[in-house]
Amino acid sequence: MNSLPRPWVIRVRLLLASVLCSGVAAAALAQPLTPQIAGEWWPVAGNPDLGDYTSDKQQPVDFAVWQAADATWQIWSCIRHTKCGGHTRLFHRWEGRRLTDSNWTPMGIAMEADTALGETKGGLQAPHVFKEKGLYYMVYGDWQRICLATSKDGKTFTRVLNDRGQPVLFSGPHENSRDPMMLKVGNLFYCYYMGHKKGAEYQSAIFCRTSSDLKHWSEPMMVSAGGIAAAHTNWFGGDAECPFVVAKDGMFYLFRNQRYGRDHLNTQYASPNPLSFGVGDDRYRIGTLPVAAPEIVFHQGRWYIAALNPGLDGIRIARLRWVRN
Repeated sequence: MNSLPRPWVIRVRLLLASVLCSGVAAAALAQPLTPQIAGEWWPVAGNPDLGDYTSDKQQPVDFAVWQAADATWQIWSCIRHTKCGGHTRLFHRWEGRRLTDSNWTPMGIAMEADTALGETKGGLQAPHVFKEKGLYYMVYGDWQRICLATSKDGKTFTRVLNDRGQPVLFSGPHENSRDPMMLKVGNLFYCYYMGHKKGAEYQSAIFCRTSSDLKHWSEPMMVSAGGIAAAHTNWFGGDAECPFVVAKDGMFYLFRNQRYGRDHLNTQYASPNPLSFGVGDDRYRIGTLPVAAPEIVFHQGRWYIAALNPGLDGIRIARLRWVRN
């Protein structure tokens, strides 16, 4: 008859089993998820009436979605090809009672470039809004620089002026610094943005700068450029637009845009490092979605994705889910 294992043998086996199980669990957690559109889209914003600035060529493009202090939902979108002069761009606002409501109410022109503060006429691009310690912050592009404004109610924003009396935070190293997006990790703010420069090794790239106080910023780091996404754009600077980064379960997910319109395309990357999504390679690439300029929203335990209409005549929202490959 075989004798039963001694108590110390049992303890060793249990310990080994525990280590093995924890290792498997850790490996599973380290595997990236893939975002998928879940269900039908619903329209939230259309092509607005801009009064004297209205043009039959105008298009709502890069935008921001957030919840204001009174619990209403806000969208600010850059409207391009308007009659406002300069580079033809300004911000328009919509308001909805619930995130899941259709056809939010257009609230009119929200902001125009202020050339007296050094902003480029008609150059407002891609707002992004986040809330920190009860105050709303909006980062946006003014055609060459990343700028900052704040709001107490999440509806009316005032530019934050630096020592030179301008709302600029930083610019460069490429031209046309724009499409900023802010993510807080620990005590640091990570500002992702893009720029393009004809003739550069990577003519379109996503950069990131960090700050602990939203005043003093690190030098720029190129965090995503090149790879297969660079082959799927329709102009030299269009393969790294509208960066949006989501932190989820110890991983960082970058949504990087290549195309607008009917053949819209966005590529996603997953990395354990918020400053490294692959430059010149696709090691972190996890897939693509047929959307343009997406923003990701987490609300009441559910994920949502907002994106441009294929016809560039408005903005829509759908549910988003994360699935394991």
